[in-house]
Order: sequence, then structure tokens, then C-alpha cells
Amino acid sequence: MSAVSSTPNFNHGYPTPGPQAPTPQKVMDHVFFLSQGAWKQAREDQQFDFVVVGSGFCSLAFAERTLSHNPHARILILERGPFFLPQHFQNLPLPYRQTLGGLSETFPWTLSAQTAKQPAGKIGWQHGMVPFYGGRSIMWSAWCPRPEEQEMRAWPAETIAAAQRNFASAEALLNVIPADRIDAGESRAALELISRTRPVYGELQKGLQGILGAEFHRIDSGTRWIPAPLAAATGTDSGIDFAKFSTPAVLLELADRQAALAANGGGAPLSIVTECVVERIHSQGGAATALETSRGVVALGDAQLILAMGTLPPTTLVLNSFPETPGAGSTFSAHFITSVVARVPRADFPFGEGLGSLEVAAIYLAGESSAGMQYHVQLSVLADREPVINAQKAERYAPDVVATASAAQLRGSEDYLVFVCAVLGELDEANSENWLKPDGGADPTCNVTLQVLANGTDAQTWDTMDEATFQMMERVFSPAGAGRVEYWHGSPDDGSWSSERPGIPERRVPGLVHEGSTLAIGETNEFPVDTGYRLRGTENVYVTGGCLWPTGGSWNPTMTMTALAQDLADRLTPGPAQGEESLTDELAAAGGTR
Repeated sequence: MSAVSSTPNFNHGYPTPGPQAPTPQKVMDHVFFLSQGAWKQAREDQQFDFVVVGSGFCSLAFAERTLSHNPHARILILERGPFFLPQHFQNLPLPYRQTLGGLSETFPWTLSAQTAKQPAGKIGWQHGMVPFYGGRSIMWSAWCPRPEEQEMRAWPAETIAAAQRNFASAEALLNVIPADRIDAGESRAALELISRTRPVYGELQKGLQGILGAEFHRIDSGTRWIPAPLAAATGTDSGIDFAKFSTPAVLLELADRQAALAANGGGAPLSIVTECVVERIHSQGGAATALETSRGVVALGDAQLILAMGTLPPTTLVLNSFPETPGAGSTFSAHFITSVVARVPRADFPFGEGLGSLEVAAIYLAGESSAGMQYHVQLSVLADREPVINAQKAERYAPDVVATASAAQLRGSEDYLVFVCAVLGELDEANSENWLKPDGGADPTCNVTLQVLANGTDAQTWDTMDEATFQMMERVFSPAGAGRVEYWHGSPDDGSWSSERPGIPERRVPGLVHEGSTLAIGETNEFPVDTGYRLRGTENVYVTGGCLWPTGGSWNPTMTMTALAQDLADRLTPGPAQGEESLTDELAAAGGTR
């Protein structure tokens, strides 16, 4: 196999040296994505069954399920950004942590002045988009709880049933594993070997789950808890036993498989193009006919158009292309955040002295306010006897990508368990002060204004979840009582411990996450999207992702988004005949790991 690009007329530096300025993007286009010539051919000559906008979770789920049903399905994936990272940044060398936020996040909207000027302790902004191949999948927390039916408040029964029907296959695709199964059954010798490369989920995980089983009732508003389901299982066949899931490599593997099938007449290629911004959908008679993009017009022909590009970008696209769509952008949900870091002496726990050099635990704990609004705690716990030596392992393998203990918090806490509490509350979707509206700007990808203001219901939810967090620490996870709990005050890298609870401006984070509900799914015409995922008033435009959420709940949305994208694929491409199994069915039957 040649190590260089060559053609019959220009081969290995003969008769001239050839190109001397390759770029990473050109290499990826040449090997994996559509090159300039292939893109021209795709636009001018080829017909597709599905055109998918986006390359994140929903795009992968839809494409993988569709091709498992019909390998001959012709799919074109359009990604607005270039290739950036090959996989989740936590799986890469530690300096890649600096890619989180900053220029890797864009805000394709104008924030209303009312939102931007809120005081400390209030909602101040919405987290942005990750505009690269793979999208948010390369920078996410990987927590994947299954919502219970009662937590899907006001959702159509048909949509709830669809999600439940596909939870197992979605978990299989995302490599979801409960935290207490990551190192379950390993011998002490094996755990010692594992501990040399990453934190162990062992006695700490089991011990804290035992305490919760006995004391959970002492959290007044708590409803349930489970070992955190993390999209991090990979299986021993890969040579890696813990890696955060992301779509870039998996999509390329799917494209590679399809290319091999196509070469033998057993399927169709999966075509992916990057750096292609979809600006507007052209339509006639309710049917989408073409896409206006930054790389030219794409004629849709008989293709079904799948919007798999997050929450706010597809809503902006709909507002510009189908302004008559009922309710588009008129509702908004998201999760507001409280961040609390606490520590309790290791000696207070009966299992404390038996813990290894570096152990972690990850627990998902849910609750509800008196008004029926939901919250949950993403709890990461570290027991670190050698924080300087373990610094890279502790951060690189932290259960939560954002909420983890800092080096300053771990130094001096060798004789403590450090509890990192990321607490997410459900924003009231019925608040008419929250919306996404066109603002007349010239750029059709960001000519909208977003406004988010907390109301009285949100204030009650926030108070409830904050108090629940303190009850969790002081009543449940401090065996010797509230007086043994210390809280971190100050920035993660410059602060101190105190028995005093952190105040509202200190603990409440201004940025929202998990935005949703701007193209809500529903049974009646007042909802922008029908229960078949079709944008109302159109024949061939379908919507995926968190924008569908009628209500936001508090649970992390990615796994449910994936499940519903798989359901959409099932509807548009019927499954195998009776007695046959698709790839995702096989994965689910195998226990959810690959």
C-alpha cells in the first residue's frame, strides 16, 4: 500500500514533485469525506434517499439504523464544520482539555439584553454549539440515564413508547455502562493493575451506594437514584476498557463498512461532506426541494431531509425557511445548574481506609419540587491519596467532563472523600418570556434572538434542588453529621474549605445546558412537529434532537435523542424481515457494549 497520494499520470514525485502543502482537512477529504470533485459529482449527478444535516449523535443513530435495515440506502451527511478531533477530547492527551469552551464553542444567536444583564446567581446565558465534525459528541459529559415514564411529563404516549422501545439499542450504540459495572468482578490484583492507568470504580462506588440505599429517604425531595450510566464502555477487544463515546470515528467506521459493501455490490456508500453550512431550505407545495448551502445548492429530488443539528440551529433554519410553522421557537426549555464541591473525612466511612490510591464513584440522583418540576444531581466522588502523582489520571478519567475536582481541591484532601455535585434543574417550558425569534439579521444561520428569564416556578425548583444537595451531603454522605462536611469557596484553582454553605451567587452557574423544546413534538396542530417527527406543513422534512422535547425534564437528553433518531429511521426504512436482526438489535442483545 502506498504511503502517498498518487495517480497514473502523477506518481510518487514523477514527473514533478507534486503537492507540497497538504492540510489535515485535505487529507480527511481525500480519505474519508467528499473531495471537491466528489462533492461536485454528488451535487450534479447523484440521487440520495436521505440528506442528513449534522454529524452528531442523532445523525449517527439515524444513519446506522437505516443502513442496518437497508445497506443500499443512499445517505448524504452535511456537516457545517471542519474535522477537529478524532474522538472525545478526554480520550486524548491531557492538554486537549484546553479545547473545551473558548473558540470551540459558537453562539449562533443574539442574546437578549434582559438575559445578558441578569445579576449574579441568575440565568445569564446559554451554552453554545460545537461547530465541528462530530459536534457536541466530542465534548460532553457522557451521562445517559433512562428517563422514567413519569419524568416525561406531557410527552405524547406514542413518543414515550418509541423511546422506551429503543432505549436498549441506543445504549448499545453509545456504549453505555452503569458505573458499578465498570470494574465489577475484577480481582484485587486486576484492580491494582487497572489503578496504574486510571481510577478504579470499586469499594468507593459500592460503599456510597450502600449508604444511599439506607439513607436516601432523608433527602426530602428525592425520588430515585442509580449508579451513573456512562457512555464509556468499549470492551476488552478494543484494548481500552474505558473511553468516552463520540461520533467521529464511529461514523468513519460506518462509512468504511459501506464503502466495502458498495465495492462488492452489497450496499451504497455513505457520503459525508464537511465545511458545508446549510443556510436555507427551498420548497414548493410543502415539499423541500433544495438546500442553499455555503458550498452551492443541493437538489433534494426524492430525498427525505433529516435535521439532526442540535436544538437552536434547526429552529433558526425552520424560522427562515418555513416561517408559517406553528409554534416554532415559541417555547424553550433547558437546564440551569448549581455547582457544589464538598469533602468529608475518609475516616468517617467504614470502608474509607480500605480504598485504593485513586478511586472514583459516579451516581445519578433525581428529585422533584412541590410543583412537580424535576432536578438531578450528577455526583462524582474522588478518594485520592496521592493527588500530585494521580493528577493526570484524576482529570482525564473524571466521570463528568466539566464537574470534577481541581488540583487545588484535591491537594490537602488526601484524608477526605471529595464530592463534586453538578446539579441540573428543569426550566419551566411554559414561561412565555422564554423564546427564540427572528431578528432580521443578514446571516440566515444566526439571525435570531434568544431570551431566557427565570420565573417563580424556576426559583422554587432552584431552591429545592440546592437544599436537596445540602441534605444529601449533610444527612446522607456524612456519617458523623453535618458538622463534618466542608464546602469549597472560591474559584476551582484559588479557594479554601469551610463548614459554611456556599451562597447563591457562588454556587449558581449562569450558563444553561441541554436546551430544548423549540420545535416541540405533539399530537395536535399547535405543535411544530407531529408524532412521526415530520415538520408540520411539509412532506419530507423530519426533525431529531432535543428541540423535540415537549418538556425538558432534568435528565441528560443524549440517550433519549439517540433512541428517537433510531425510531425515525425505523419509520422511514422498515426493519428486517421476521427472523432477521439489525446490527443495533444484535448490540442490544449482547448487553449494550461493542
